[in-house]
Amino acid sequence: MPGIGTLVNALAVALGGVIGVCAGDVIAQRIRKRVIKAIGLGVLVIGLFGAFNGLTQLIAANSFLAAYGIIVIIGALVIGTIIGELIDIEKRLEHLGTTLARRFRTSSHIDEGAIVKGFVSASLIYCVGAMTILGSIQDGLGNPQTLYLKSLLDGVTSVFLGASLGIGVAFSAVTILVVQGLIALVAFFVGSIIPELAIVGIEAIGGILIAGVGLNFVLDRRLRIGNMLPAIAIMLAVCWILG
Repeated sequence: MPGIGTLVNALAVALGGVIGVCAGDVIAQRIRKRVIKAIGLGVLVIGLFGAFNGLTQLIAANSFLAAYGIIVIIGALVIGTIIGELIDIEKRLEHLGTTLARRFRTSSHIDEGAIVKGFVSASLIYCVGAMTILGSIQDGLGNPQTLYLKSLLDGVTSVFLGASLGIGVAFSAVTILVVQGLIALVAFFVGSIIPELAIVGIEAIGGILIAGVGLNFVLDRRLRIGNMLPAIAIMLAVCWILG
């Protein structure tokens, strides 16, 4: 059934996040901070691997991208960031996180800002990257296998993120339902005509954004990765035209 993979993925993240929050109560704050940096380092490596792998395939598959692939990626990032800043996607994500925090917060002692941080960070990790796009397209075409694998990975990650960042991680299941659900719906109608080169382009640009999320964790900085998300659509369009 189209969409079942997205549903399983969202449930896995929500459950993992709740388990992590419960486990976090018995884990020292110092250890939780170290764990989140370790997760960030892993996310950084995964993102860089995806970016290099995607760029390598782009270069091998298309003569134009072999010569100008890096320029195209940088251009997509710059233009995408400008669009994202004008729309202020990250602020909208934070607003959604705040709404969920106020709706489901069980105690006035719970830090609303921490919930928003967990929600935004987890949403970016789970909804950016080739596995998200490709898996959702396949899910829309009736094959949820990739999203089943993603559900396993995301669920395990959510346990550790939930222990470190709190219940906001579980709320990111809402983002998964919306983003992956929309992609699956579009794929249900037009997924069969998307060229393979476009998926590879998404892997390249998505890997860079995932690496940025990892840097946020490792360095405890605030790169506004959410406002760079339109770069994915731009890269998709460029590779679709070239492919």
